Amino acid sequence: MSEKVVNAALLGLGTVGTGVYKVIRSQEQEMTAKLGCQVKITKILVRNIEKASKKLEDPSVLTTNWDDIAGDPSIDIVIELIGGIEPARTYILSALKAGKNVVTANKDLIAVHGKEILETAKAAQKDFLFEAAVAGGIPIIGPLKNSLEANHVTEVMGIVNGTTNFILTKMSQEGMEFSDALALATELGYAEADPTADIEGIDAGRKVAILASVAFNSRVTLDNVHVEGITKITAKDIRYAKEMGCEIKLLGVARCQEDGVEAYVCPMLIPAEHPLASVNDSYNAVFVHGDAVGDTMFYGRGAGELPTASAVVGDVFEVVRNMKADCCGRVGCTCYKSLPVKEMADTHNRYFLRLQVEDRCGVLAEILEHFAKYQASVAQIMQKESKRPDTAEVVVITKLVSEGAFFKVKEELENSASVRKISSMIRVYEK
Repeated sequence: MSEKVVNAALLGLGTVGTGVYKVIRSQEQEMTAKLGCQVKITKILVRNIEKASKKLEDPSVLTTNWDDIAGDPSIDIVIELIGGIEPARTYILSALKAGKNVVTANKDLIAVHGKEILETAKAAQKDFLFEAAVAGGIPIIGPLKNSLEANHVTEVMGIVNGTTNFILTKMSQEGMEFSDALALATELGYAEADPTADIEGIDAGRKVAILASVAFNSRVTLDNVHVEGITKITAKDIRYAKEMGCEIKLLGVARCQEDGVEAYVCPMLIPAEHPLASVNDSYNAVFVHGDAVGDTMFYGRGAGELPTASAVVGDVFEVVRNMKADCCGRVGCTCYKSLPVKEMADTHNRYFLRLQVEDRCGVLAEILEHFAKYQASVAQIMQKESKRPDTAEVVVITKLVSEGAFFKVKEELENSASVRKISSMIRVYEK
């Protein structure tokens, strides 16, 4: 590297890529003062030069050819922001093997191919940093790898998808049904044209895989994470949850226990007094529990042009400092353990179950018999009015029970003559 200039290439000039370009330009003097050298973007890889040139003062840095970057020895850092698996995986591996450091926000890629990429970075003795891959502008990967490293972390959980949190906030605060809240999220730009990855929990699942891997020092991939979305949540579920002193949030949960790692994403009831219950709109928050530090919470914007760019450029700062000290790759892959990841049936939770049942004497006792058969203790049961004739609505909340046992109860209830419909099943968060 030059003592005066560090050259970087940017892959992608979408929302986050544009944000990174803006932040680096606006921070030019500050970065030079803090780092003792200038960081300069000398190449930007795009698909459409004509479209991209409208965003830049100097369109001469634009290229559609990856080889212009891979084959340029003056480029020290590659900032990958095109997303997805390919060609991002090929570009990142190529850059590392060519002796370039890499910064990315690509959660899709890390959740599936993180091991391969981190091993390649280690072999090349280069940095591969990905703070922006989880929770946008909230610093969480760096703290887990550095500031909280003295802890045995036993749980990382939280709200890591802004789109679903916005939708659930509108359903809770304004009584909207899911479809109306989704339409509003789309109109305001919180939801993509195809919101599947968000509303089905896949986006959050990728982030949980990354958080679990870093927190527990053991590889967890997206395939290991049980994923459920919010499409079945109704305004009635949220109303009943409020009556019980709870809010419903899409939570990503990763726990490290003696018999293995639990990793799942699903809508859950959480007590209204819990700090996460008041995290609303598009904000994210992550809770970390360590044996030494206790509980810590990281809160802020979980997405967006500038919040995500903040995390990306923060990683660029770290890379440059490592380059100056000749210690790139000093904190690489931290997965030195091989812990088993538990099946969802072996996890333990509490459960909220809403049933439509026959409105007659003795039906509650019959329902409770199914729970008792599998040692699924009931913490609370209440009957609600139903608009259907000869039908009662019953809400049950269990005590802590294994998922395997609970689903046996649920299966028997589905086949019971006295149960007309199971309207909803939602887990209840318990620390």
